[in-house]
Amino acid sequence: MNSQPHAKRLFCLAAILLATSGAAGAQDIYKCTKAGQAVYTDRPCIGGKGELLHQADDTEIIDQYLDLGQDDAAKRYAVSHNIASLYKQRLDARKQRIEAKAQQQADEAEADRQQQEADLRQAQIDAAAARGRLQGENDALRQQNAMYQQQLAQPVYDYAGPYYNAAPGYWGGIPPYDGHHHPGDNKPPRPPTPPVFHPCVPVAGGTVKC
Repeated sequence: MNSQPHAKRLFCLAAILLATSGAAGAQDIYKCTKAGQAVYTDRPCIGGKGELLHQADDTEIIDQYLDLGQDDAAKRYAVSHNIASLYKQRLDARKQRIEAKAQQQADEAEADRQQQEADLRQAQIDAAAARGRLQGENDALRQQNAMYQQQLAQPVYDYAGPYYNAAPGYWGGIPPYDGHHHPGDNKPPRPPTPPVFHPCVPVAGGTVKC
């Protein structure tokens, strides 16, 4: 059940040992005990006591040499073990890994560039919108100021009294007396007295008396 984590741990130990030793024999991992402490090494334990935890195969050894940049050592190992075809296969695989990594880096760089351009365009759009809003506010303020200046330039007629152009309050009625209101001042006028008609009667001589 724990085979995968165990294999991964052993692979990491092998990589560390190969990286530190750089020797052609750095392919095996031994667990030794020294002063009561567990020690991992790429060589057999002293006195033959210890445990062989991992023995790297040819593919792993060649890959480790190639990853360390020791292409000549990987080739010599392949030739000495008559596995030149495996060396070529692992060399091609390493080349593909390098190309894939370079392509990934190029894609990430291109994505970053496009994102920066998009951010720049958005910043320019936001700045233009802010300038437009500011320009509109300034125009509105200038218009209000012009209207205010125009109002200030208008002449002011302050000599008219409170009854300027007002009809006298007594028109059509009885005028007030001495500035005081008297009872009956505002009564409506009386109707005219109707005429008196006197009947006419005839008198002697053909005349009429009214």
